[in-house]
Amino acid sequence: MKTVAIVQARMGSTRLPNKVMRPITGTPMIELLLARLREAAEVDEIVVATSDAARNDVLADHVAALGYRCYRGSENDVLDRYLLAARGSEAEVVIRITGDCPLVDPELVDQAVRHFRETGADYLSNSAPPTFPDGLDIEVFTAAALERAGREATEVFDREHVTPYLRRPGLFRQASLENDVDLSALRWTVDEPHDAGVIEAIFAHFAPDIHFGWRQVLQLQQAQSRLFDGNQHIARNEGATMGTGQKLWKRAKQVIPGGNMLLSKRAEMFLPEQWPAYYSKAKGCQVWDLDGNVYTDMTIMGIGTNILGYAHPEVDAAVHAVVDSSNMSTLNCPEEVYLAERLIELHPWADMVRFARSGGEANAIAIRIARAASGRDKVAICGYHGWHDWYLSANLGEDESLAGHLLPGLDPAGVPRNLRGTVYPFNYNDYEGLEALVREHDIGVIKMEVARNRGPENDFLQKVRALATARNIVLIFDECTSGFRQTFGGLHKLYGVEPDMAMFGKALGNGYAITGTIGRRDIMEAAQSTFISSTFWTERIGPTAGLKTLDVMEQLQSWDVITRTGLGIRQKWQDLADKHGLAIDHWGLPALTGYTFRSPNALAYKTLVTQEMLAKGYLVGNSVYVSTEHTPEIVDRFFDQLDPVFGLVKECEDGRDVMSLLKGPICHDGFKRLN
Repeated sequence: MKTVAIVQARMGSTRLPNKVMRPITGTPMIELLLARLREAAEVDEIVVATSDAARNDVLADHVAALGYRCYRGSENDVLDRYLLAARGSEAEVVIRITGDCPLVDPELVDQAVRHFRETGADYLSNSAPPTFPDGLDIEVFTAAALERAGREATEVFDREHVTPYLRRPGLFRQASLENDVDLSALRWTVDEPHDAGVIEAIFAHFAPDIHFGWRQVLQLQQAQSRLFDGNQHIARNEGATMGTGQKLWKRAKQVIPGGNMLLSKRAEMFLPEQWPAYYSKAKGCQVWDLDGNVYTDMTIMGIGTNILGYAHPEVDAAVHAVVDSSNMSTLNCPEEVYLAERLIELHPWADMVRFARSGGEANAIAIRIARAASGRDKVAICGYHGWHDWYLSANLGEDESLAGHLLPGLDPAGVPRNLRGTVYPFNYNDYEGLEALVREHDIGVIKMEVARNRGPENDFLQKVRALATARNIVLIFDECTSGFRQTFGGLHKLYGVEPDMAMFGKALGNGYAITGTIGRRDIMEAAQSTFISSTFWTERIGPTAGLKTLDVMEQLQSWDVITRTGLGIRQKWQDLADKHGLAIDHWGLPALTGYTFRSPNALAYKTLVTQEMLAKGYLVGNSVYVSTEHTPEIVDRFFDQLDPVFGLVKECEDGRDVMSLLKGPICHDGFKRLN
């Protein structure tokens, strides 16, 4: 019976791209693997199976130059790719070897093939149960069994991973090859950069010999364990259970500090080791991950950017039109004038506008202008909500830039250590505390959100306005989050208090980057005395998206719609809590409403809810940024699914161990953990 070893390899690995061609002591890893495997006496032919994606051309060419046949098939249907290789090579018995196992041992391969023949099995594995080090995995099966799996397997997982269908109980005669000592905790495979470092060290130790056996590697690990320390934290076969998004997230953290550009989108904030992390497309309030799974977004909706839902057709059409006409030019785009006039129309107290593209930039602009206008550097910051873009901007003098101020160390009061004596925090609704700061220090700017987790009490906003006026202090309202959620414009309109300056972001462009800083003429003209300028503040997409977003918001009266929906969601959370005898606290504006379980296990419960609802097709935390796409039908279906999960939380409150239900670590606690 012709026995063919089919080596599964591709260049598009999510966690370590191009790994099969990665040089190990100067030789591509795939070449080392094939050379070692060629020593197996029971193998009649070795072929490589890769995908037909263009990025694998270099792999296919290299394999062919080495004298091996290479079969190319589907990128995702690897089972079909294996069938193509088995048929093409006229295999009767197939040995499956993966390209991430350069330490494949030919004697162990021969042992597996002989045991396969002796047992008369259809399928044999030396990793079920695992007793050999990870990286020595060998599977042997008949071509007939592979053909049957190709006909019958319909699950995506079965077709992506080739052999799960062959391992199903009762379908095929199965056998296993086990080591006399369980060494499954040892990791000799290559999935991540840490793995590559360990394998490089092993080959370097034995160089120039590449035909050392696996027991020699074991002796090396026992004698020089430090060579193997780099990857021992990685779980065995982790990739088989991880989604593409989680694999990419692990890869991202190797090349991007923190993994991404926004703390609030880090996977650990939601569901460590399980969160999909990345999307392929989004529409309405649905999100598709990299594996094609569809989720209803009942959480942060792009961190509050998409009041009108994802990919709104009118906003997108306006943007596409300007892209076709060029997003950038030597001349200025007229849309920035039209959008400035529109914002001033919505806020008659304001006279002038400066645009940027991010909330941090808008904060920087506001602080710079306010300091220049007041002639004083000291800023009183309202820190009641615990998170603010002020850290990006509060310390920017005329000769300073954003560089070096993104995450300064904080003192116990939450003030960056390098800003002591410049920034003075005060608590929301604590007018006396603010008044004391103003009396004691030469405050030139007061910067605060209008409301967030709770509203003003005892005429707090009116008192702040009066204090600022009396002391010639520039009052800035940060409306980057609150703008356009309860009113058509700034939340301050609801309370009848006018600032000297206000910033808008997030929802202003419905997912496109545009922020605006508006203010009174005498304040804004101080911008001419300090350098505030950026090339990409002049691009055309942001202002165009802002104009169309405001048009659609006005047509839909979106602020009323999302406020009603948010209040309804808040009530439904309370109804479920009452039904199951749970205590919860509510917080946030109606249109960005949230809740917290009143329990020492609150974070674990939040993680559990996220975990269970993800399995049901929902992106969930413990807050919702409401959009106009969250229809009553969608909300009702969501709460139908959430009901039994609240019941599970109640079981934990009554004594069940919540940690026994979690499949990974507890999510991070807001912004307290930054790494």
